[in-house]
Amino acid sequence: MDSKIIKYIILFVFIFSFESKSVEFNGKFIQGHFILGKTDPGSEIEIDNKKIKVTKDGDFVFGLDRDRKNDIVITKIYKGNKKKIVKKVLKRKYKIQRIDGLEPKKVTPPKEVYDRIKKENKLIIKAREINSNLNFFKNKFINPLDDAIITGIYGSQRILNGKPRSPHYGIDFAGKLGTPIKAMASGIVTLAEIDLYYTGATLIFDHGHGISTLYMHMDKIFVEEGDIIKQGDIIGTVGSSGRSTGPHLDIRLNWFGIKLDPSTVLNIKL
Repeated sequence: MDSKIIKYIILFVFIFSFESKSVEFNGKFIQGHFILGKTDPGSEIEIDNKKIKVTKDGDFVFGLDRDRKNDIVITKIYKGNKKKIVKKVLKRKYKIQRIDGLEPKKVTPPKEVYDRIKKENKLIIKAREINSNLNFFKNKFINPLDDAIITGIYGSQRILNGKPRSPHYGIDFAGKLGTPIKAMASGIVTLAEIDLYYTGATLIFDHGHGISTLYMHMDKIFVEEGDIIKQGDIIGTVGSSGRSTGPHLDIRLNWFGIKLDPSTVLNIKL
């Protein structure tokens, strides 16, 4: 073969090997969903014009709000070139759930606890806004309880003691008092409080890049803030603390302040 032709072939292969790959997504573009992304190492990613973290291997993550109405715009910046990807976000229909028998002060709190609630909300917001370089969010999550019955689902409109309240942003698992709770994913404990007004004994874990999980209404907590936890570790037990009518575990999944459906990372059927 002619030496010039060989040089052209080598040059073509060299250039082609450095071309930008398409961005891959693992997840559905539906309200409330958790989505993993994969791009070229060294790329930058923007979600709705806001830059987010990308691992050295090109992994990133984001989520879609329960009530998001607009399309989402993902921008990839690679070697000075920008590529925009626009995805339509599909709407969901949410159920209505009525819960009676709650203490009246837990449904409509008295004024004397307003400052306490405000302070506790700030603690939760602070934990959810952590933007660490951890990459545990990439790994498959596991269920926190074995063979538990689901009594509450994400997104449902709550009617508490006959009064409309905010939607439910987690999944409720019924369980016996004292049932061990497993860590759904490896991470670092960023909040460990034994008695929050609404959520009782509460844990929050950071899994990296703004992804956090929350465990509520627990009886006992076995970990402390700053602890490094491995997936499957026993972190506490099922309780009925805070605003609760009986022993159960309420779990949450967040991408920063955006509340996501935990079922999108767990092996459960609703």
